[in-house]
Amino acid sequence: MIQLVFASANENKIKEIQSILPQQIQLLGLKDVGIHEEILETTGTLEGNARQKADYVFEKTGLNCFSDDTGLEIQALHNAPGVDSAIYAGLPRSSQRNIEKVLLEMHGELERTAQFRTVICYKTHRGAFYFEGMCTGSIGREIRGEDGFGYDGIFYPAGYSRTFAEMNLKDKKMLSHRSKAFHQFVEYLQTNQ
Repeated sequence: MIQLVFASANENKIKEIQSILPQQIQLLGLKDVGIHEEILETTGTLEGNARQKADYVFEKTGLNCFSDDTGLEIQALHNAPGVDSAIYAGLPRSSQRNIEKVLLEMHGELERTAQFRTVICYKTHRGAFYFEGMCTGSIGREIRGEDGFGYDGIFYPAGYSRTFAEMNLKDKKMLSHRSKAFHQFVEYLQTNQ
């Protein structure tokens, strides 16, 4: 059994990632390794934020760890909310307020092309390694679906008439940006352990 620390306290994300990883990898969250403080994300890029969090956890624990950062990039909003996706409507974090802000800014906008992008930084004593996944699609005009988190209720993957929040976990895993990045990561782990 391989233990990996995921630099996240988000139970939904931990559950989603554990479902992607092979059974021989046990995923530990921040709480499992005694980190209860929020890790700052101050670099201004997805790559930089993922590295910042992975560095922090590695320095605190000495354990192999990884972090991801994900952004929703909307073409009509000049790729906003992007790196600020989690705090787009300000603090405290609120997915509902973030979605409402996007829908307000997109009101009347015909160009609704968007993409989710995930960057993973894996940190070990050998250095830092990066993996990226992307899912293109469009922004809906209202929230649809009960599952998922973040912007899932307004994001339609390209070629689908259901939002991520209307899909079951199996369907979402096939398409998601996070899943694509993690498949690259898992492939790396399986050939470099």
